[in-house]
Amino acid sequence: MIGLTPDITAVSVVSYGVLRLTFADGLIGEVDVLGRMRGPVFEQAVTPAGFAAVAADSESGTIVWPGGADLAPDTLYERITTGLWPDEHAPA
Repeated sequence: MIGLTPDITAVSVVSYGVLRLTFADGLIGEVDVLGRMRGPVFEQAVTPAGFAAVAADSESGTIVWPGGADLAPDTLYERITTGLWPDEHAPA
C-alpha cells in the first residue's frame, strides 16, 4: 500500500481511455484517464494498442504501461470516490 491509499489490484480496459479499477479495499470503479496521460512518457500508452497494454503492478500498487508510464493510485482513488480529480473543485 502506498500511503493511505489502497493498492490497485486489478485493471481492465472498458473502452479506449476508460479503465475499470479494483482497489485492495474492495472499491471498484471506472475512470476515464486519457486526459490525464500527458507528456512524453505516455507517448506509446495513449495509442489504442498501447493503452490496451495497461497492467496492475503489485510492487508499486498502481497501474502501469510498457515504457514506464504510470498513474498515481491516490489520484485514481479520489476520482472514483468523489468524481473529481485532486486539482478540481466541486461547483459551488
